[in-house]
Amino acid sequence: MVPHYIYSVAMTDTLEISQGMFKLYHQVSRLVNECMMDEGVSLARSKFLFLLSCEGPQRSTDIAAALGFAPRTVTEAIDGLERDKLVVREPDPKDRRAKIVSITETGRTVMNAALEPKQKIIHCIFDVLNEDQKSQLAEILECLSARTVELQRERDETASQILEPRVATNP
Repeated sequence: MVPHYIYSVAMTDTLEISQGMFKLYHQVSRLVNECMMDEGVSLARSKFLFLLSCEGPQRSTDIAAALGFAPRTVTEAIDGLERDKLVVREPDPKDRRAKIVSITETGRTVMNAALEPKQKIIHCIFDVLNEDQKSQLAEILECLSARTVELQRERDETASQILEPRVATNP
């Protein structure tokens, strides 16, 4: 096994770089979550509150699609947020079988309180980079993000072609 100090200096292989990105993502997420929890809301719960604050009331299926979560996960999260009076469910005027989820004033207050420590710790993390490094990192992330979107689109197209019914032809 490569010692930690060598691993971080000699990271040139793309697999090692991607492992470093995943490791950093988890470290930052954990630290941000801890700082936000000090204010009473987790990073995961804040995603729901932020979405509802920015986009307005939503059906749980729309929340699941927007956040990329399974519908059951969203339902359980909404149950907890509603229990804590951070969101409220009301009948959908367009579909009586569905419910619309809205952020409450308490939810807005909790979300806003948690944003400050989140922003503060993120600034502290990025303070080690100078402006040129931040610009380079932003360019690299944009490039990798665009490539990931392109690959996902190709994968989705291929999957949909595989799933399309084949019409049998008679010779």
